[in-house]
Amino acid sequence: MTTPLSIGLVQAAARHHAADDLDAFAADVRRVTEAHPGVRLLAYPELQLCGHGPGEDPATVMTAAAEPLDGPRGARLAALARERGIWLVPGSVYEQGADGRIYNTAPVYSPTGERVAEYRKIFPWRPYETTASGDSFVVFDMAGHGRVGLTICYDAWFPETTRHLAWQGADLVLNLVRTPTVDRAQEVVLAQANAIVNQVFMASVNAAAPDGVGRSVVVDPEGHVRAEAGPGPEEVLTDVLDLGEARRVRTRGTAGLTRVWDPFVEGQPPLELPLYAGRIDPERWRRGAGP
Repeated sequence: MTTPLSIGLVQAAARHHAADDLDAFAADVRRVTEAHPGVRLLAYPELQLCGHGPGEDPATVMTAAAEPLDGPRGARLAALARERGIWLVPGSVYEQGADGRIYNTAPVYSPTGERVAEYRKIFPWRPYETTASGDSFVVFDMAGHGRVGLTICYDAWFPETTRHLAWQGADLVLNLVRTPTVDRAQEVVLAQANAIVNQVFMASVNAAAPDGVGRSVVVDPEGHVRAEAGPGPEEVLTDVLDLGEARRVRTRGTAGLTRVWDPFVEGQPPLELPLYAGRIDPERWRRGAGP
């Protein structure tokens, strides 16, 4: 049995990396959690704390905002999660890696103030984004609720990303987005498609105007849109999810019919995948689908 999880997706305009904006972010988290006291998992859009304003050079802002995850910004975010007693995903931030490169990274903080996960964006939006690419698929466990995977914006366009997270046992995938362009319509379709083909909850939180066009969504493991924010303005999208539903759908099938994690017969040979110079091993496919 799993305990229902109350989530809040904060469709907000981006802030800058200056200290006063971090103060404003903390005030916003307090405002949202006071207005929605039942929320256990609170998530913000991509680069929520590292946005660039009109006329600013994104590369300059990126360089100025980058710091190690265990730096002063991380310490304050951890303290904020502990203060509010929530799981906090403060959007993604510019991370100064130990290798000297800058990553677009989503950290996760537990209610005790521990950083329990960090995900580096694997698919920056080339050629427009210049951050280094991450190389790991990341999930984390929420005791009593289920397992959560992380993606950032353009990652959702690559089916391998969500498929790997589901294979790692994710019941819910958080997609942190900063899309100000007309292709948000396609991203909403992708949220549904990724949910359907992987039988996983999808929660895609986009930035509000002027940094994004909104339309944050929550989609269930069968592809139904459970909740959707409006286009443009700031809004808090809330929902209560039983993440065990993802496991039920995988076991019994979408609409009680389609079981995408059980397509192979006993003894079937591996399927070669020329694109990846690799293969799908039926036995490995089955083993990876569980929590």
